[in-house]
Amino acid sequence: MRRSRSIQFRLTVWYACVLAGALGLFSALIWLSLRQQLVNDLDRELAASAARFQAYFLREAALESGNHLKSELEEFSQALPPSSYLELRGERGFEFHYPDRGHAAQHAKEIQTAFSMAGDNYRLSVGASTESIHHTLELLRLLLLALIPAVIGIACLGGAWLSRRALRPVDEITSAARTIGIENLSQRLPVPETGDEFQRLTEVWNSMLQRLEAAVKTLSQFAADASHELRTPLAVIRTSAELALRRARSPESYRESLSEIEAEAQRMTQLVEDLLFLARNSANAEGMPMQTVDPREIVRSVADELRDLAGVRNIAVELNLGEGGAAISGNAPALRRLVLALLDNALKYSRPAGRVEVSLLATPEVVTIAVRDFGIGIAAADLPHIFQRFYRADQARSEGGYGLGLSLAATIAQLHGASIDARSVEGEGSSFTVSFPSRQVRVAA
Repeated sequence: MRRSRSIQFRLTVWYACVLAGALGLFSALIWLSLRQQLVNDLDRELAASAARFQAYFLREAALESGNHLKSELEEFSQALPPSSYLELRGERGFEFHYPDRGHAAQHAKEIQTAFSMAGDNYRLSVGASTESIHHTLELLRLLLLALIPAVIGIACLGGAWLSRRALRPVDEITSAARTIGIENLSQRLPVPETGDEFQRLTEVWNSMLQRLEAAVKTLSQFAADASHELRTPLAVIRTSAELALRRARSPESYRESLSEIEAEAQRMTQLVEDLLFLARNSANAEGMPMQTVDPREIVRSVADELRDLAGVRNIAVELNLGEGGAAISGNAPALRRLVLALLDNALKYSRPAGRVEVSLLATPEVVTIAVRDFGIGIAAADLPHIFQRFYRADQARSEGGYGLGLSLAATIAQLHGASIDARSVEGEGSSFTVSFPSRQVRVAA
């Protein structure tokens, strides 16, 4: 198994590698530059020596000749650098060497020049040893090879100290984050006022913790509410069964108890189905296949299904679905559930002998379904919370239900990319509008 390395270790290694490469390149450039400079200086020195010797030879050759001329040339050559070599040859047999012939093999750098005098052609060679250059370059090479590892070692120690100091806020964040659990999600990480990436990282962590805390609270509240809502029908079923079994009863009494148990079981079934729907589809719509559906047919079907219930309450359901056809991309059972929740909510809180208006407006840009009732309305304080799960206003609790209908409607609308809006005036009625945007509209005619 591959052993993981800390960021501090990796930063130090990367820093050492980059520094080694930079120092190596820098040292090579220094060595090559110095070598070129030393060679150029030697070339200029040899050229200057050759020019001085040539001028001196021309001046003395006009006055002297033979051995006396060579003595003068040798005396002049003694002023040259000790490592220098000089040779002059004429086509008529004149030769001059300094210091001797065997010395020429020791010279590694040489320049040649030619000139004429008194009808004779001369070739002058001036050379010098490069041992001093080689010695200087070798000394520099050894110095660099010795210093580079030392510099890299010192830099690594400094880099490790700097990286440890720079990453100390990460260790502090990690230590603080380890102390936060499900039991203290309200705790937040200390934010360093540095204005750098660590401050932004800490702020993002705190924002995530805040969202996580809100999600856990919502989940806990959801579980508590679900348990509370399931407790009531279970208690009714248990009580009815215990009373029926306590003593012998008439068939009608048993039938009444079983009917009550069946009704509560149906309510529990509906509650469990609603909870499963919310749990499966709150996060994504993968389990909800989309297809082209006609919203007018869905609204008409739901209205026909609830007409008997509306008739029992003496409430008139008025449909205004417009003319032509409309189609949107959606899940037909889910959309039917959405319309059913809105219409059932409108019937539930309408006054007897009242009316409920259901309208549909289709354009190429948007399809809008609106359900309006003229019942008891919703208080302004309750309006922002009506789409929360299990939320029921005090005046609505007498109407029964679990407070999941509008939450289901909002979830289905969200999964379809639609918006849902509620407007209400207490004592005058409520209006719910679902708008499907243009990306969901497939046909509008």
